[in-house]
Amino acid sequence: MRFHIQQESDIPASTQLYNQICFAIAARHYPPGHRLPSTRQLAMQTGLHRNTISKVYRQLENDGVVEAMAGSGIYVRDQQKPRELKVPPGLRNRLRPDIDREVRQCVDGLLNAGCTLQQARELLTREIDWRLRCGARVLVSTPREDIGASMLIAEELEPVLEVPVEVVPMEELEGVLESSSNGTVVTSRYFLQPVEELAQRFGVRAVAVDLNDFHHELNLLKELRAGSCVGLVSISPGILRAAEVILHSMRGHELLVMTANPDVGSHLLALLRAASHVLCDRPSLPLVEQTLRQNRSQLMRLPQVHCAQSYLGAATIDLLRKEIGLIGPRDSQAEGEAAQAG
Repeated sequence: MRFHIQQESDIPASTQLYNQICFAIAARHYPPGHRLPSTRQLAMQTGLHRNTISKVYRQLENDGVVEAMAGSGIYVRDQQKPRELKVPPGLRNRLRPDIDREVRQCVDGLLNAGCTLQQARELLTREIDWRLRCGARVLVSTPREDIGASMLIAEELEPVLEVPVEVVPMEELEGVLESSSNGTVVTSRYFLQPVEELAQRFGVRAVAVDLNDFHHELNLLKELRAGSCVGLVSISPGILRAAEVILHSMRGHELLVMTANPDVGSHLLALLRAASHVLCDRPSLPLVEQTLRQNRSQLMRLPQVHCAQSYLGAATIDLLRKEIGLIGPRDSQAEGEAAQAG
């Protein structure tokens, strides 16, 4: 079934999509247990932003129409009975052969600590339910003034996580968690403390991701001759401020540094006219290239443009996937062995 959004309608686009999905479920186009399209698929089909689609899915979940399964997707909820999830083929073979023994040891440990069997079951069920809730979605949150940092994080998490990823300004995070406390909140270490305090109030996990060490970019800057003009372009004002401090600590006043947000065309053009080297993030690259093409006749020379391909550290995404239950120790080991073999 395809969904169509009428842009000229007075009905909000999110409401149109919500109603169409409910109709599809009621009409059994999507029967109980059916996996709904991903946010990426619906974005391509409807033209809506993925954040809008994530909000629609969250509202459907709050209303009991669908359920989010960690690491799997969004499914139509069976209103008559709890949906039985089948173990994917081959999953049991990937588990350690002594998994049953480990389960028994875990239960024995709780009993030895003084728990009854009923209490042990409640403790284990509570922990598993909490981890499933944490893995239902990812909320990337930084202050509104540096929402670009959230967008950079979300851009790199969306392709590798099998759950919805939504950007939420810290100023709106409390309201979002009040409406639904399912998920894990992700932020940079600069903002971890206030995010962690808020997450604890709603019983959700807060995780900080580590940034790339930008080793290649720093080496490039070290090699520039004194007097060079360097342009830094990013959708994150925080990254620009941090980069200026780092660059000054490395080269002092040897380099002239200019910064610009790609959305401010006049600043970006001035930077491109003056800089001999431009460093930018991936979301900024298309605007940098477009500005260079459109103003080629006004530029005495074209700067050398270098795009930082990664904002997050290589290991931090795997750690996040483990935190929200999307990858196990055996999977991590297998991926590491595959990387070494490649």
